[in-house]
Amino acid sequence: MATSAKVLAPGEVQRLLAHVSRGRAAERNECIVLLSYQAGLRACEIAGLQWPMVAGPHGRIGNQLHISGRIAKNGRQRTIPLHPHLVLCLRRLHGLQGKPSKGPVIQSLRGGHMTPRSVVNWFTKLYDDVGYEGCSSHSGRRTFITRSARLIFKAGGSLKDIQELAGHSCLSTTERYIEGSREAQRKLIRLL
Repeated sequence: MATSAKVLAPGEVQRLLAHVSRGRAAERNECIVLLSYQAGLRACEIAGLQWPMVAGPHGRIGNQLHISGRIAKNGRQRTIPLHPHLVLCLRRLHGLQGKPSKGPVIQSLRGGHMTPRSVVNWFTKLYDDVGYEGCSSHSGRRTFITRSARLIFKAGGSLKDIQELAGHSCLSTTERYIEGSREAQRKLIRLL
């Protein structure tokens, strides 16, 4: 089940980023990790992401990306504000690809589209390489949703905002992604 994918701590995500920075296609690989962990994209959305969904009309990488209904699960298009680290990563990748106005953001090593299955396999190999058990291509998305839920009150938002970022039609679906924290529960009880 997709929601059983392990949620990673910030240090574990940093370890992933350090690992991919040393390999072939480092910039592309960093973007794959960040699109999952900082934007909450599914494997099919990472594979289907096109430059017009990321870049504005003048070809500049902006501060949000538009997930079209064509690549989103159940056709649920959405706009996601981008983390500054992800913006920088996408700008570097865009430059390395010659600043294209169209085509896939995430390319295979041969320069074509990566398929959703190849993104899933890429994550499987990454987690094997770093020795993380219980992870899948959905771990980034689940981590994104869980961390967002824990921080949303600081932004003055609600779970409805996270539901919209995730592209879920029902709040109950979003809730299934959120991992509880015994430590947070203990702190909450002490605050009462």
